[in-house]
Amino acid sequence: MPIPNKDVPVLKTARQFPHAMLREIYEQPQALSDTLDHYTRGGRLSREPMLAAHSALLGHERIVVAASGSSRHAGLAGEIMLEDIAGLAVDVEYASEYCYRSTHTLHNPAVIVISQSGETADTLAALREAHSRGLQTAAITNRANSSMATEARASLPVCAGPEKAIPATKSFTGQLLVLYLLSLSLAHQRGRMTLNVAEALCGEARELPGLIEKALPSWEQQIQQLAKSYREANAFLFLGRGIHYAIAREGALKLKESSIIHAEGYPAGELKHGPNALVGPETPLVVLATHDRNDRDSVLRYSKVIQLLKDMRQQGASVFALANEGDKDVPQYSQHCVFVPKCSEYLLPICEVVPLQMFAYQIAILHGRNVDQPRNLVKAVVRE
Repeated sequence: MPIPNKDVPVLKTARQFPHAMLREIYEQPQALSDTLDHYTRGGRLSREPMLAAHSALLGHERIVVAASGSSRHAGLAGEIMLEDIAGLAVDVEYASEYCYRSTHTLHNPAVIVISQSGETADTLAALREAHSRGLQTAAITNRANSSMATEARASLPVCAGPEKAIPATKSFTGQLLVLYLLSLSLAHQRGRMTLNVAEALCGEARELPGLIEKALPSWEQQIQQLAKSYREANAFLFLGRGIHYAIAREGALKLKESSIIHAEGYPAGELKHGPNALVGPETPLVVLATHDRNDRDSVLRYSKVIQLLKDMRQQGASVFALANEGDKDVPQYSQHCVFVPKCSEYLLPICEVVPLQMFAYQIAILHGRNVDQPRNLVKAVVRE
């Protein structure tokens, strides 16, 4: 496939991958690059791809996001992006629950549905319920000709290409990127961000494909080795604060569906409110300890995570942590530490979920699982 933008390096390899999931993890630089090419031109946000979304969403102060599975986790991250960047109030619903919620819970919200296939039964039902209530809608899907993309008032495509493995990888990071770009565009249109700032942040996003491409081989090698230390674990607890809680949830889901091992994602501050009783030799912690030094809230959250790591070390917990490149503190308080590139708070989730996908893959392989087609699961749940 030709590279759409010559300024964005993407992975070039003739490698033969043993599984679709691993190949699709490695395809993420290209998928992100293609998605950026759809929404940006010359480092700037393109107006045309967002016009329908502006028509559907502008004028609303409240947004409901309806999604299931990994797409809902993208929605949880998008909730924070849309609230912090664009100044909107956002409520994230399970798509399967949306049709049964009172019509009076929110006054005249716009509705965003998120689905990899665009055909997920519960999410499609939520979209149609929103239309029956007379609400404006937008759909984020990986198939531009899907039912949701064609029925929603606005379509925001993810340009990840076909995804064969049941565990979502490149479609998920693509969803995060679309939500980020949508947040920037709405922030500018709502007068909360100047065009220069929006374009600077957009330019930073264009660096992501190259950063992830460069890190992927070392992530694979490092995680392949450290995964052996967790082969006997019976369960995992994934912890994150703020926007990183959504990625903790996604990391846990990836591990759960790929390896058939129990895993749960929690806000890091909730560990001592019950889940800590589970922590022991057979239940290690996976802690997202990244931060953005230019964001005071992010730095504060990071300080809280460092204190938790210190406490867990005294408790004797086994910890696998993610940290920023160059971090000197996190490795002191964790048995294993994988570094991710430095970037802004709202782009870090895209970087940090990739090694968690790789971790899920490597644990599954150690247990002899069929990572592309885990038992009892299908790629798109088209029947309720």
